[in-house]
Amino acid sequence: MLPTEVTQALGRGVVIPACPLALTPQRQLDDRRQRALVRYYLAAGAGGLAVGVHTTQFAIREPKHGLFHPVLDLVADELDRVARPAFVRIAGVCGPTHQALAEARLARELGYHAGLLSLGALGHESEVRLLEHSRAVAEVLPVVGFYLQPSVGGRVLPFSFWRRFAAIGQVVAIKIAPFNRYQTIDVVRAVIEAGRGDIALYTGNDDNIIPDLITPFRFGTTERRIVGGLLGQWAVWTRTAVSLLEECHRVVEQGGAVPADLLRRHVELTDANAAIFDAANQFAGCIPGIHEVLRRQGLFSGTACLDPAETLSPGQAEEIDRVCRAYPHLADDVFVREHLDRWLAD
Repeated sequence: MLPTEVTQALGRGVVIPACPLALTPQRQLDDRRQRALVRYYLAAGAGGLAVGVHTTQFAIREPKHGLFHPVLDLVADELDRVARPAFVRIAGVCGPTHQALAEARLARELGYHAGLLSLGALGHESEVRLLEHSRAVAEVLPVVGFYLQPSVGGRVLPFSFWRRFAAIGQVVAIKIAPFNRYQTIDVVRAVIEAGRGDIALYTGNDDNIIPDLITPFRFGTTERRIVGGLLGQWAVWTRTAVSLLEECHRVVEQGGAVPADLLRRHVELTDANAAIFDAANQFAGCIPGIHEVLRRQGLFSGTACLDPAETLSPGQAEEIDRVCRAYPHLADDVFVREHLDRWLAD
C-alpha cells in the first residue's frame, strides 16, 4: 500500500522527471552532481522522481558498473533529507523475473513507493508469461506499468494485455509511452474497461505531452484523463514543466476551448524534444541530449554515458542550439543559474 499522501499526489497528477545519471569525465558516479540534480528537481516543484529507468541508463545494472544499488541509495538518501512526504519515489524494475524481484525488494528496502516495470527483457514471451511476471513483482512492490516504445527497447503490447494488466490489484499507475496514438488509446480504454478508476494515468509520450494532458478519453459513459507525466523531457527545464502541468490542469478544470497558445507550445515543445531526444537518428542520442542541456546549465560537467559509444549524434548539438534560440521560454536557465551554487554545495 502507498502512503495516503503519495496516493493522492499520484492521482492528482504531478511532474515526475526520469532521473539522468551524473558521471565524472572518467565515467564514475558523480555523487555531488547527482545530489545537486535531485535538489534541482525538488526546488523546481517536481512531485516525484523515477530512478533506475531508461534515462538513468539500464547499463547501471551491469556487473562491470555495479551502480544500480549505489544510485538508488544515493537518491533515496537525498530525498530522505529534503523531500516532502507526498513526493512520489519510483524505482525502475527490469530484467527477467528473478532480477526484477531482486530489484523490487531493494527498492522497497530503500523506501521507494513503486516500481516502474519494464518488460523489454522478456522479449517475445507470451502475454500469460508477462502477466505472471507482473503479478510476481506486484506482490513485492506496487507497480507502475510501462508501455515503452520499441525503438528504445520496448515492444508492442495489445489491448488484451493491458486489460488483464489493469486487473492486477497492486498496479497504481501506468506510464503510457509508445509514441503512438493507437497504442495510447489501448491503454486508457483497457483501464476504463477494467473499472480501475484508482490507476493514475501518466504520459511518457515526449512527442505529445500537452495533448495527452488536456484530452478527455471517453469510452462508454466513463471519461478519464492523463493527469501527469513521467518523462525524460521533464528531466530538463523542470521548473517550466511544473508551470505547464499546472496550466494544463487549469484548462481541464475550466472547460471550454483550449487556448491557441497552449497548442502552439505543443508544437514548440515537440520540436525541442526532437532535438534533445535525437528523433532524426531514431533516438540514438536521447540520453546524451538530456545531458547536454544539463551541461549547458551547469548541473552536469559533461555528457558522458556509461557506454563510451553513446554520444551526441552528428548535428544534434546544432539542433539543440536552434531550439534553445527559438524557444527560450521553454527553458528554466535563469532559475537554475540563481540556485546552482547552493545545489552544488556539499
